[in-house]
Amino acid sequence: MAQEKIFGKYSVEDVKISDLSLAQYANISAVILPHSHGRHAKIQFGKRKVNIVERLANKLMRGGTGEKTSGKVIRTDGRMQGKKTKALAIVEKAFEIVESRTKKNPIQLLVDALQNAAPREDFTRVSMGGVTYQVAVDVSASRRLDMALRNIALAAVMGSFDKKKTLAEALADEIEFAAKGDPNSSYAIKKRDETERMARAAR
Repeated sequence: MAQEKIFGKYSVEDVKISDLSLAQYANISAVILPHSHGRHAKIQFGKRKVNIVERLANKLMRGGTGEKTSGKVIRTDGRMQGKKTKALAIVEKAFEIVESRTKKNPIQLLVDALQNAAPREDFTRVSMGGVTYQVAVDVSASRRLDMALRNIALAAVMGSFDKKKTLAEALADEIEFAAKGDPNSSYAIKKRDETERMARAAR
């Protein structure tokens, strides 16, 4: 019996996750349609069972940033909120663009992008005696993956906002740049470096 492929096109048999800490959270199970219908939403650590392709689509359904990011405020007025089928179609189109450009499996490139964009250290604010200061903290594997997915999706929203580039094209660009670890072109890699730099300063 032939193994199922994501979107019926992309095999996960040869996809490798080299970061062992992320391997237990980055689900790359073979499903034709990566849509769990929210059945893991109320289960602790249930998102470990949700395919990373679906989690990327979920992150795309955001309503813009609502705050200044990279010098501008992005408001998408909820055009993607709740539109899971549309988000999955955008991810599928982005994968087609990535495959046509690179001739590589886009699932492997997405995994590489997530591994590169996941920060290993973060910072938090601590108040003591009325004084607030920042301290560096280690980041759990689950949060590392969440941050990488969020930044890749946000990069796609920013890359297509008020531009001729479509959301699928912007997402394809970000996956390719992040997979290469390019800090000059990838927003997610820039955010990782910025987060780790601020954490080092707070040690």
